[in-house]
Amino acid sequence: MKIIILQHIACETPGYIKDLMIKDGLDLTTIELDEGETIPDDIKQFDGMFCMGGPMDTWMEKDYPWLVEEKKKIKEFVVELEKPFLGFCLGCQLLGEVVGGQVVKSSPPEIGILDIQMGEEKKEDHLFSRFPNSIKALQWHSYEVAGLERNNDVTLLGSSPLTKYQIFKYKDHAYGIQFHIEIKDNTVSNWGCVPEYKNALEESLGKGALNKFETIAAQNMKDMNNLATIVYKNFLDI
Repeated sequence: MKIIILQHIACETPGYIKDLMIKDGLDLTTIELDEGETIPDDIKQFDGMFCMGGPMDTWMEKDYPWLVEEKKKIKEFVVELEKPFLGFCLGCQLLGEVVGGQVVKSSPPEIGILDIQMGEEKKEDHLFSRFPNSIKALQWHSYEVAGLERNNDVTLLGSSPLTKYQIFKYKDHAYGIQFHIEIKDNTVSNWGCVPEYKNALEESLGKGALNKFETIAAQNMKDMNNLATIVYKNFLDI
């Protein structure tokens, strides 16, 4: 099975899910867009696409011109070819924009280990049917997707008190996940080295918040890894 991974900063990989994919022997192609790598012209060769987070935002096309081509390739893969797609945080927002939504500023930013309520629709969903009705997840975002209710092919699967589209799907093959289900033991410490991430964290939770964040993440890591495993195994099926 061939998977293409779109990355926007080296430290934001599929994390725990990537470990599972390597263990299973999947053929992984990683494109580091922020370092000038380009998405192959022939994306039909890939069985699935992962689109990760990053410090930039979907509207920053002048500063990051490769976003234009990335959106075109996501649209081709998801809308035209109807192939399996998983987008996390920025990747979730890119999918949302591609299928007709808008990316708007969160008010306030959502940062921390926070609660997400799963909707009734998750009971029939292939990826999320085994999820409990309420989960805790790592949030680290200042923007979010809005306006997807205009697309009848979009289904809302999970929300938080501050963010409606925490989990949504387009038809039955492309999923946007606003939070970070892919984290592993060193994720928070690695992301804390990125100035944009550290600043957002301290603005929301105060100076010295990184150590507290790491502790809380560690306390919830086992549950989050179990949920990531469910998503990954079910994603392989589609």
